[in-house]
Amino acid sequence: MGPKRQPPASGELFQQVLTELINLEHPLVKLAAFIDWEVFQTQWSGFFPSKTGRPATPPRLIAGLLYLQHTFALSDEALIWSWVENPYWQHFCGEIHFQHEPPIAPSSLTRWRKRIGEAGVERLLSESIDAARRGKVVKEKSFDKVIVDTTVMEKAIAYPTDSQLLEKGRQHLVKLAESLGIRLRQNYNREAPRLAAQVARYAHAKQFRRMRAVIKTQRTILGRVWRDIQRKLNADQGDTDVVRTTLVKVQRLLTQQRTDKHKLYSLHAPEVECIAKGKVRQPYEFGVKVSIATTHKEGLVVGIKSMPGNPYDGHTLPSAVKQIAELTNRVPKAVFVDRGYRGVEIPNVTIWRSGQKRGVTPNIKKAIHRRSAIEPAIGHMKNDGRLGRNWLKGALGDALHAMLCGAGHNLRMILRAIRLFYGQCFASQLQLLIFVIQQHLNDAQFNQFKSA
Repeated sequence: MGPKRQPPASGELFQQVLTELINLEHPLVKLAAFIDWEVFQTQWSGFFPSKTGRPATPPRLIAGLLYLQHTFALSDEALIWSWVENPYWQHFCGEIHFQHEPPIAPSSLTRWRKRIGEAGVERLLSESIDAARRGKVVKEKSFDKVIVDTTVMEKAIAYPTDSQLLEKGRQHLVKLAESLGIRLRQNYNREAPRLAAQVARYAHAKQFRRMRAVIKTQRTILGRVWRDIQRKLNADQGDTDVVRTTLVKVQRLLTQQRTDKHKLYSLHAPEVECIAKGKVRQPYEFGVKVSIATTHKEGLVVGIKSMPGNPYDGHTLPSAVKQIAELTNRVPKAVFVDRGYRGVEIPNVTIWRSGQKRGVTPNIKKAIHRRSAIEPAIGHMKNDGRLGRNWLKGALGDALHAMLCGAGHNLRMILRAIRLFYGQCFASQLQLLIFVIQQHLNDAQFNQFKSA
């Protein structure tokens, strides 16, 4: 059943209203006023077609929790318990009185993310852009010039090695056989872990010939277990998705070669790709490519999207510009990119690339030099946000996590602008106070006042 609208708040005899407890000039209180929460109530209600059952959690609570999670880079569980301790977070999520118990279980956030999907999360990103407009953090004309770049959002997987993958595959097959009631000729539970440890020792000692021999033995063991299950599997048992998926993934492990493309790097995240971005400190990253677009002046995220399949950067630009137009309701006039976007043209959009010489005026040259301003923005999203490591499952998890990281970056920008505004107001009032005191005191008294 869909969420019900909250009735108007009435006074509680033994509870004090949150607005009487907190500082109404706090940046989070100001930020909550910039966000149109009614949008989520209207649009997310459509994700609940059933008219029976228990009413869903209020959409403002879920939207506020997702915003806070990616603004302050917290896990689901840490977010819920921090919410209980923080009255400003509770006010941000729409609570009237201070709550002493968690509003939902941490696992409810997982189900909400699946239910709202990409469309619902994109609404969160769009509303963060509109909040920046209402807070005057970004000017309307800033959306005409954007910077686009790509990065790698790494998946939460262990560094893939042949030895560990083969051992994990064997463990998955043995567990699958136990769940199906299949009696294996041999499960290798004693020998296989010892071989996996031996591979690491040979690699450390640089005895690579012996290491490759042990890996070959591991592959032979995995093939024996896989064929044993295939022989003893009934037609009814093989129809389930879990059985079919596990057998297909193990078959990929057995057949893939070193020079193959689209190899399997993780059994629990088969969508992971190996991407080389030319970094000396990290030649290969395992995850998914993400396209990011920010405004040229302020650095506000106006588009962020996962690009599965590791496409060429230039081929990602049309879809990135389309997303920018949908989120901001304006088609950018100029897009600044690096040299990896050669050979792509978009109608009615001027594309300026790093190192371009033809038709470049001094002002445009300065604008092209500023293209690198997106690099620290990506760094902040990875270090201050959660873009550096994605824990959500599957390709859908990649898409949702990327857009939520963009929304969190925008909210951090708005909060920083609010703090800076009030800091400047305090500094100007302090200067005015000093000026007034100086007018009423002579020089000797004023110097004595400053030294005190």
